Amino acid sequence: MLFPRENPLLRDFTVPPFGEISEREFEPAIMDAMEMHKDEIAEILGNHHRPSFSNTIEPFTMSDLTLDKAVSTFFNLYAAASTPGMETLAARLAPLLSAHEDSIMHNSKLFSRIRFVYTHFPKRITPEQGRLLEVTYNDFVRSGALLKGRDKQRFGDISRRLAELSVKFSTNLLHARGEYYLNVTDPESVKGVPASALADAEKHARDNGREGWDITLEEPVYFPFMTYCPDREIRRKLYTARGSVCLGGTKYDNLPVSEEIVNLRLEKANLLGYDSYADFVLRRRIAGNKENVMRLLQEIIHAYLPVARREVAAVTEFARREQGPDFTLMPWDYAYYSRLLKLSLYHIDDEQMRPYFELSRVERGIFGLAGQLYGIRFTPAPDVAVYAPDVKAYRVDDSDGSMLGILLVDYFPRKGKQGGAWTTEYCPQYMQDGRDVRPVVSIVTNFTRPTAGQPSLLTFGEVTTFLHEFGHSLHALFSRVSYPRLSGTNVYRDFVEMPSQIMENFAYEKKFLLTFAKHYITGQPMPDELIDRIRKSRHFNAGYSAIRQVGFALIDMSLHSITTPLRGNLMQVEKDCLRDIALMPEVEGTGTTVHFSHIMDGGYAAGYYSYKWSEMLDADAYEEFQKDGVFSPAVASRFRSDILERGGSEAPEKLYERFRGHQATPEAMMRRDGILPERTN
Repeated sequence: MLFPRENPLLRDFTVPPFGEISEREFEPAIMDAMEMHKDEIAEILGNHHRPSFSNTIEPFTMSDLTLDKAVSTFFNLYAAASTPGMETLAARLAPLLSAHEDSIMHNSKLFSRIRFVYTHFPKRITPEQGRLLEVTYNDFVRSGALLKGRDKQRFGDISRRLAELSVKFSTNLLHARGEYYLNVTDPESVKGVPASALADAEKHARDNGREGWDITLEEPVYFPFMTYCPDREIRRKLYTARGSVCLGGTKYDNLPVSEEIVNLRLEKANLLGYDSYADFVLRRRIAGNKENVMRLLQEIIHAYLPVARREVAAVTEFARREQGPDFTLMPWDYAYYSRLLKLSLYHIDDEQMRPYFELSRVERGIFGLAGQLYGIRFTPAPDVAVYAPDVKAYRVDDSDGSMLGILLVDYFPRKGKQGGAWTTEYCPQYMQDGRDVRPVVSIVTNFTRPTAGQPSLLTFGEVTTFLHEFGHSLHALFSRVSYPRLSGTNVYRDFVEMPSQIMENFAYEKKFLLTFAKHYITGQPMPDELIDRIRKSRHFNAGYSAIRQVGFALIDMSLHSITTPLRGNLMQVEKDCLRDIALMPEVEGTGTTVHFSHIMDGGYAAGYYSYKWSEMLDADAYEEFQKDGVFSPAVASRFRSDILERGGSEAPEKLYERFRGHQATPEAMMRRDGILPERTN
């Protein structure tokens, strides 16, 4: 074992020393950091003075910084650049870390001190400190601190088992998707598929000694084939493969894993006195309870479902012109024919736009937008260590020249990298000994790779994804609080997506697009009429997209609202909750839950509705920008000071109302989506 002073993961770092870290250092570092954390807790308990904020709450919240950085580094890399060794280690570490957390949160002497401070609420503390006290006390209670005897033991057992199952779920999904390919050799069957997707598929086949194209389930390959491939049988096989991943008796079967996770969550909630896991989760959300969540989802269904059905009918009618009057539109047909319908209506297509969205220019444009709104600057930082050759580092400086933090960007798929896009932190922002420790934030995506013949060219959807994740990064980078537990994106789940989703609105702003949307060969700006078509097409499929997302939220809420354990009926629960909003025929042998990472291992259990809740907030908040011109530094400054800088230091409802002057309703979202007419002034 490496001694702490020799292990780079145990140094007082902000940016992890990636170049010095090898796999063998993770386990000893994390084990040593757990012991260091125990020593810090023992020091708090050894204080014989009356428990106070300064001798109990404050040292407790700062006590696990070394452990948190080591663990964050490991699990961030596990998601972005995993290896077989890291997978084995993750499975071993997850229950150990859970047991360690339980040993802290179930320490009766420690909780007694925290409870004393909470009960004798000190008068001379700041509002932020009061918020930290409230959050800390509730964290302990919700971690089972009030439980006794067998119930407390069982709670700990459940926590450890859930940690194991989370790793198993994600590892199964990574392998199941990573091992699949559909080999195709007929050029006619892939005619029209974008060159970038074909190049990826061809490389995969060549690397594995096969002719033709290996179509994989990686996002930059799968989605272009589903959208452009004229061969319906190929689309059917791909859709079925992605929908059946980890389902039904394979070596990567996540069905029993998912069912056990759901049942254990129910038992955990019951131990804490809640009827369901959703009741437990929503107690600490803006929504507050299941009734408020379902009220919003039903409002969306009522407003959007008729629109979605008309959209599907229009796509079906369009497809029948080509396929005949008896054609039945299936899920593997929707992306293909809706694209063609959109092209016929608006003369717009992702591939038509792709040459104008060269990644480095998009990056400069988005960084420039932040500069225009907030006065901040992004400077390449080649001296900052990164964990893979294609990861880039930037120093982010405020308008006064002070450093806001470090931003890492990791754009492209690689072996061992999970699909999708996310933002994470290696180090949060906090104050320590009078020093403002600035955050290290990472944006991770799976954008289209560059090829030998052309740079990375993004779809319009990838541009909005970039803006979304960039919004999360700003939330973390602008943080100005005292304690890591309250910094950056440490806010309620149904609030955290608002600062990210509000950034997506700028993708439809002509003035913004013209700052970077230039043809990668000619350098000519995107034509005005093409931008106008992008703006006009914004409402296309708005109903379908909303109902699809509501469907995911309903699956999540249904599974986590059960009051009796599942007994082999998980898939039936999933099907039952979608029956009334189904837009196309069900495909036997496919499902969602078994590869629904957000709710099984991504922290969104009983919280997927948050995307629509946050969308309600972001649409309403963006109307504040629109009142004064969307690029108004004055409005942006208020948004920064009222929301982005405050993290979780105040209740999110208060932060939002301070910025907007009222609480949000769904009407602004419906206006933006064309469901309601735009407001006239």
